[in-house]
Amino acid sequence: MSNVTKYAFTGLLGVALITLVFMPFLDSAGRRGLVIAALIALPIQIIAFSAMLSFRSNWNRFLAVWVGGTLLRMVVIGLAAFVAIRLDLEGLAPMLLALAGFFFGLLLIEPIYLRSEHAETL
Repeated sequence: MSNVTKYAFTGLLGVALITLVFMPFLDSAGRRGLVIAALIALPIQIIAFSAMLSFRSNWNRFLAVWVGGTLLRMVVIGLAAFVAIRLDLEGLAPMLLALAGFFFGLLLIEPIYLRSEHAETL
């Protein structure tokens, strides 16, 4: 199993667990915002992680992709806020807080799967 697949599976489990834990504490609009945030955050994180993984052997390109991924996450949060405000979406605050939280949590597990696949067999 590749590191991207392992990361995606772990991320999916983490996001699903957090979503299930917070569901009882939110109203229906907040639940909808939480689910929307999960559906946005996970694919963006997987894309950013796979890009970093493909350039981990070239330090300069790795840093460029890392910075680009960070900017992408910021743009996604900004676009999500803009669209949600324009559509007058209920559950805006839970959605944006969850989106930022999911991005942060998924960032924390990236180093585990950035190791070389050859290092795992040693």
